[in-house]
Order: sequence, then structure tokens, then C-alpha cells
Amino acid sequence: MNRCPITYELCENNKYSEKGLRKIAPKLTYLNDLPFTAAELRQEAANRAKKLSIQGVQPKLSASISVVDQKFKIVDQLGTYIIKPQNDLFPQLPENEDLTMRMAKTFGLEVPFHGMVYGKDGSLSYFIKRFDRYGKGKKYATEDFAQLTGNTRDTKYRFSMEKLIPVIDEFCSFPAIEKADFFKRTLFCFVTGNEDMHLKNFSLITKNGKTTLAPIYDFLNSSIAIKNPEEEIALTLKGKKSNLKAEDFIDYYAKERLLLNEKTIAITLKEMQNTVPKWKNLIDISFLSYEMKEKYFKILDNRLNLFNL
Repeated sequence: MNRCPITYELCENNKYSEKGLRKIAPKLTYLNDLPFTAAELRQEAANRAKKLSIQGVQPKLSASISVVDQKFKIVDQLGTYIIKPQNDLFPQLPENEDLTMRMAKTFGLEVPFHGMVYGKDGSLSYFIKRFDRYGKGKKYATEDFAQLTGNTRDTKYRFSMEKLIPVIDEFCSFPAIEKADFFKRTLFCFVTGNEDMHLKNFSLITKNGKTTLAPIYDFLNSSIAIKNPEEEIALTLKGKKSNLKAEDFIDYYAKERLLLNEKTIAITLKEMQNTVPKWKNLIDISFLSYEMKEKYFKILDNRLNLFNL
């Protein structure tokens, strides 16, 4: 019995469930494999990198969906999806990111439509719909925190979690709401082993005259992909990147720096507690290998224990 890599539903002998295909496009009845192996996709990403604005450490490709051809097409312009193939340095990143983004959604975070698609060699690539595009070639104003703070790819780690707060206060239409959301994102990244949330992995978006935190992206458990990571967080919190404690996030960051009230913090922690069983079920049915699932469970349990959850 197969499991759909778009919805995680069982789909008998099919590669995708009907519901998964309809999520991509209402009239899609089948989805052809990407006509590339994982290695060929990485090469395509390298060949096209100079033409795209979505470069990064992880190979990425711009794509659009063709209902007529029933497949994703790799494009140089006007792509509405980003596709990330298997990485030759870090194992199972597509499966990892897809799972972690699903976990974020169950926690109430805003997550763009995403899933995985098979290549001709049977490998899975991660896809995510671009949240900054609409209509035909139109784009919402979106800036990441590196741009907003005058940093670059080279300096994206040279910042602190405390310094992000004035950025939210200055640019967001309703800072109090966004700071509560940012606290939730920060907690989620920590408990799911994401020690790579640097300045370029948080953005603000302006839609209909309102500036908010952009939907989340690039959320994954980087700790299970890296052997023996030395850090627990990308940007310093209270002057440190490791040996973090619950009080660093709650008493110091949430209360003292973000100025969140007791009720808001309590609601967030309670919601996390209620979501843990759903997270564990998602990990269990995910496309990660048994070994990677065990590593994910271990990090999740260790981090949750800090908060007595």
C-alpha cells in the first residue's frame, strides 16, 4: 500500500492520491515523474543558478505546473513553484523539510502548499508553492530579514534574536500580533531541531496594504541532517547559541524582550502540548528512513522535556 507524498494518505497502488493531485490543480488527474534523476536535477539547478533569484546552498529550481502535460515543468521565469531535489551532502532533505512543514501547519503556523514529487529514478523532490506570486507574473513586496537589516548572505548569521524585535516593531502593521507569531515560530524551530534559521529564512510580506510575517519556508530539522551539530539556534539568544533552557525562551525572550503577556505565552505552550501527538504521528508515517525518524523523535522529546511537555 503506497502513501501519497502530497497528502500522506494511503493511495493503494497509485503514486499519488486523488486529493493530492487536486491540491496541485483541480483538473489534474495524473502526475508524471520529473524527467530527471536527483543528480540531473542538481546539475540543472547549477546550470540555471545564474538566471534565477532563488539561489542558496540547497539546490533549487523554479517550476510551473502544466495540467495539459500533467507534470511540473522546470522554467527560468514566471515559476509558481520551487523544487528542491535530494542533496548529495545531507541525506533526505526533501523528506525532512516536507515533514517539518506539515508539523508546523498542525501547530497553526501559516504554511504554503507543498509536497513531494517523484523523479525518473524514484527519488523524491520537495516542492512548495511560491507565496510571493499571484496573477500572471505579479509579485507581492517581500523582504527577508537580511535585507531589512542591511545584511548579506555572508553576514546572515551575525545577528541576534533580540535585534529582530525592532524590525518587527518598525515594519509590521500590527507588531504585537506578529511578535506573538514570531515567538511561536522560534519555539517550533527549537523543538524540531532547526539550528539554521538565519536572517534570510524569515521574511515580511506586504499584501493589501498590510505588512506581516511571510508564510514560513525552509523549516526542517537540520540537526538530524548534520552529524553532531554544535549549535541549537542560528542567531544568538541571550548571547548564546547552545545550552538553551526553557526560561531563555519564555521568561527572557517572550516576556522581557517580546513583551508578550502571560496568557499569550500559556496559550502557545498549551497548543504545543496538544499538538505533540499529531507531530509524532506525522513523523511515524513520514517518508524518512527508520533511522532518521528515530533521530527526529529523540531531538523532539529532548527539547520538549525542557518545557515539561
